[in-house]
Amino acid sequence: MTDETLPMREWTVYATAAAAGVELLHARFLRHVYERHVHDAYCLGVTEWGVQAFHCRGAGHASSAGMVMAFNPDEPHDGHAADAQGFAYRMLYVDPGAVRRVLEDAYERPVGLPFARAPLLVDARLAGLVARTHRAFAAGDGLAAEGWLAETVADLATRHAAGSASLPRPGNNPAGLRRARDHLHASLEQPVTADDLASVAGMSRFHLARQFRTAFGLPPHAYLLHLRLMEARRRLAAGVPPADVAAGLAFTDQSHLHKRFKGAYGITPGQYARASIRRGA
Repeated sequence: MTDETLPMREWTVYATAAAAGVELLHARFLRHVYERHVHDAYCLGVTEWGVQAFHCRGAGHASSAGMVMAFNPDEPHDGHAADAQGFAYRMLYVDPGAVRRVLEDAYERPVGLPFARAPLLVDARLAGLVARTHRAFAAGDGLAAEGWLAETVADLATRHAAGSASLPRPGNNPAGLRRARDHLHASLEQPVTADDLASVAGMSRFHLARQFRTAFGLPPHAYLLHLRLMEARRRLAAGVPPADVAAGLAFTDQSHLHKRFKGAYGITPGQYARASIRRGA
């Protein structure tokens, strides 16, 4: 069942990723009206469906599905549904310190904070990045979330901010990339952070993620997930219960393993385990 088919009701899901300097809101509103207010964080939101109307910078705006709302820290805005159907959206609240860390890591030098040129953006790429970042933080997937957050902030700063400048092209570092890859192969059973991987590679987090994807076809978090799923298949086939497989391979919980396994292979861990038992009988 999708959000669109749920009974007409309002709901909110709020979470924090304090270590990353990020707060998350996923909500559907019908009658709720945001009063004019400000945040001390960057607010990056993507409308999933419906239309959210708001006022910002002396003008009215309407964000429909796939559009991005971008409010700078301390920028007044309000919000309400544009019609009786309401709207659903995901919002990231990113601490300015986290934005600065991402950009200094990407530019490899001190930089000023970006200022979004417009509060409403029509940009499918940025919308996808905001949504992926939100989902990764909500799922507790730290390595993926940090990577997507870096891409999101860099995309905003280089394409939609006053004084935008392109990112520098990093020098090639194949030895560092191999060290990072080997570290992932050795880390199936424990969490891996972007800082850990960058330290092993001797590269900035941002440039490591981009070069790794170019070299190996996947960003580090997706590569690690691929390795863990292959190992999960081996353990399930050997008779290890799915709950123990999930715990042993650093999945958030058994439902996380279930979702990722089915997404990759089209069947559940339990189905795979039962089929493996029948094959071996």
